[in-house]
Amino acid sequence: MSSSLRERTVLPPDDPAELARFVQELRSAGGRARARLVGPDGSEIEIPDELYGVLRDVVTALSEGLAISIAPHNTMLTTQEAADLLNISRPTLVRLLSEGEMPHTMRGRHRRVMLRDVLDYQERTRQARRRTLDRMTAEAEEDGLYDATGMPRRTR
Repeated sequence: MSSSLRERTVLPPDDPAELARFVQELRSAGGRARARLVGPDGSEIEIPDELYGVLRDVVTALSEGLAISIAPHNTMLTTQEAADLLNISRPTLVRLLSEGEMPHTMRGRHRRVMLRDVLDYQERTRQARRRTLDRMTAEAEEDGLYDATGMPRRTR
């Protein structure tokens, strides 16, 4: 059986009240037992913990009015789509591609980026920021900067 995965976006319902109740039930269920999916014919299959977590996250996001996009990792993105995902401008993304920060391909005159490469770049930059912040915090502690900070002066 061959089925191709396609990108799709699910919009939140007009009335998220039912989803909000479902989210509450998911949270209260906790980790009591393995999750099961029950089909229309009553058949049951056990759901892996990873998939259960994804389903819980999707329902939570939809109940908060957020749209969810589902796409396989080998999805090709335009530069605008990749920039939107990274929350940067398209010219900034093009500069990153030109500097070799992310692999890309050319389709005619247009650049295309693999979703997995965008997500890898996002994770690399997140880890680099975390290391930098940890280093800055350690240096500030060594220099006693946290001890030197006084209470703000009242202005009113």
